[in-house]
Amino acid sequence: MISPDTIDKIMDATRIEEVVGEFVNLKKRGVNLLGLCPFHNEKTPSFNVSAAKGIYKCFGCGKGGNAVNFLMEHEHFTYPEALRFLAGKYSIEIDEAKPSPEWQQAQNEKESLFNLSAFAQKYFQEQLHDSAEGRAVGLTYLKERGFSMEVIRRFGLGYCPEKWDSFSQTALKSGYKKEYLVKASLSKTKDHLLYDTFRGRIVFPIHNLSGRVLGFGARILGSEKNRPKYINSAESEIYHKSKALYGIYFAKSAMAREDNCYLVEGYTDVLSLQQAGVNNVISTSGTALSTGQIKLIRRYTANVTLLFDADPAGIKAAFRGIDQVLEEGLNVRIVSFPEGEDPDSYARKKRPAEVRALIGENATDFITFKTRLLLGEVNNDPIKKSGLIREISRTIALIPEPITRSLYVRQCSEMMQVDEKLLVAEVNKLRRQQFNARSRQGPHSADDLPPPSAEAPARQANEGQQNNDSQEKELIRLLLQYGGHAIHFEVENEDKRMEEVGMKVAEFVVGDIRADQLLFDNRACQLIFDLFAGALEQKSLPGIKPLTGHPDEEVRQLVIDLLSSPYSLSKNWESRHRIYVADEEESLKPPVIQAVYAFKLKKLEKMILENQKQIREASASDDPDSEPLQQLMETNRELTAKRSLFANALNRVVTR
Repeated sequence: MISPDTIDKIMDATRIEEVVGEFVNLKKRGVNLLGLCPFHNEKTPSFNVSAAKGIYKCFGCGKGGNAVNFLMEHEHFTYPEALRFLAGKYSIEIDEAKPSPEWQQAQNEKESLFNLSAFAQKYFQEQLHDSAEGRAVGLTYLKERGFSMEVIRRFGLGYCPEKWDSFSQTALKSGYKKEYLVKASLSKTKDHLLYDTFRGRIVFPIHNLSGRVLGFGARILGSEKNRPKYINSAESEIYHKSKALYGIYFAKSAMAREDNCYLVEGYTDVLSLQQAGVNNVISTSGTALSTGQIKLIRRYTANVTLLFDADPAGIKAAFRGIDQVLEEGLNVRIVSFPEGEDPDSYARKKRPAEVRALIGENATDFITFKTRLLLGEVNNDPIKKSGLIREISRTIALIPEPITRSLYVRQCSEMMQVDEKLLVAEVNKLRRQQFNARSRQGPHSADDLPPPSAEAPARQANEGQQNNDSQEKELIRLLLQYGGHAIHFEVENEDKRMEEVGMKVAEFVVGDIRADQLLFDNRACQLIFDLFAGALEQKSLPGIKPLTGHPDEEVRQLVIDLLSSPYSLSKNWESRHRIYVADEEESLKPPVIQAVYAFKLKKLEKMILENQKQIREASASDDPDSEPLQQLMETNRELTAKRSLFANALNRVVTR
């Protein structure tokens, strides 16, 4: 197991903006970074990363945590896997005891498949470069296709020998189980014997966002008609075709940097364009574009450029998938290659500068391209033109952004020579139909729900409890953010002179609350308060990083929530508007005292309500002059007097 000291080193070295930035396109906003949440479908960024606090928080779906939590949630790593990933990223040597047999046995199927896939990729790559058959058949073919050794090695291309079970036997001898070989689609069975799935083929590893091999695609080199040209790994615990994109591990940085993604159909299209210097290119691996793949793209850019050959039938067949991209809020452009060419063939024939010029200068927005293509088939036929109007209206209606929709309506009305009002009416009718269809199905994502409001929590919970909860959370927030900051009070010394005494915010809050023996109703608040109290007894304070990674999920989530804010001033706001906004940290004493008083006031109100309930019960059964009832009445007077003191201090009016 990983030692505690090593975990501390990993957490100290980790920069959350660097970790999250590998998976999410982040942009600076004030002191934080902002991007589209990778955990739910959203079109307006609400995913915040605080580099200073080492946390992320989505104000749309509510997920939050530190870098380890992000990797566990996003990449489905176990806790040790996430730590190992960070250790590798920051070159930290892991100090751990040798895993026990029990620990080895407890490794889940997912990790076993990942390990096997990594082993297979290394085997296929070695066969391509080091075996006589691999060099003569596989490497020769790739070089004849014009692929450089740099691209071949970078993408980890390999070769599986023609022999019936070469890989399977090697894997078995290396200790990999037969059941995992079959589950990973690396081997198949016939008459209880294993044989290689990819034998006699060039092998293309498919990586996830962190570079781990999920599965493989493979191309046959012969011309056997009874064997398909390309085959892929079957679905498994680690490989889901609808959520994987070939080349995205190598393209994601360029996609975010250039704010654009080039989408092609095949493996060799990606390789040829990468070799031509087009680094932000990915492939669907010949499958229809899925919602999961679109969401994967949206993490890095909202702009997609599809690269097609000049076959109109093939382009029209892809229209339905492109409509999905529009519906997810992405901007789509199309580049059509010259007749008889595809991205792979064109990139092999032309110089890199010519390739980049073609795709950079000939991109047309999808709706214009689609309208122009279909308009060419109308030939002044009214029925065909009516169908064209409905088809283009249906596509425009999918666009979520109203301004973009209106611009396309105007442009398409001019192209089709149709009254703009007619097109607007048709688009609005289709959008109402879409909305009604979603309403019948129920909300499926955060974007289907009405926007949240500040009053929503109060409506969703018991008002009294919710209000009390807010007072408790405000106290804990101050402890978390400013526990170590000093506040000063004037006190009378032995000489009856006033002198200034400083103490930490945490010392004041914990001491004052404990002096009155008050407890928090919120379990997580009480646990965090106890952590501060215990740390103060040791003359220290709990660190933020251990709290954001606390093993108790309720505590961890509350800490993230209280340390996060969806709002921040832009960097030059004050100089631009010439208005100075005081920072809370500059004058801590008033808000800290107010928070303590507000907490106590809520406690007093709760105690008064409970005491009055006891008075009513006692009045119904006891003599009015009985001692128990008189004690309850006296307690009520004392509590009410205290409540008035705190209410006056807070400038609040007591209404009951």
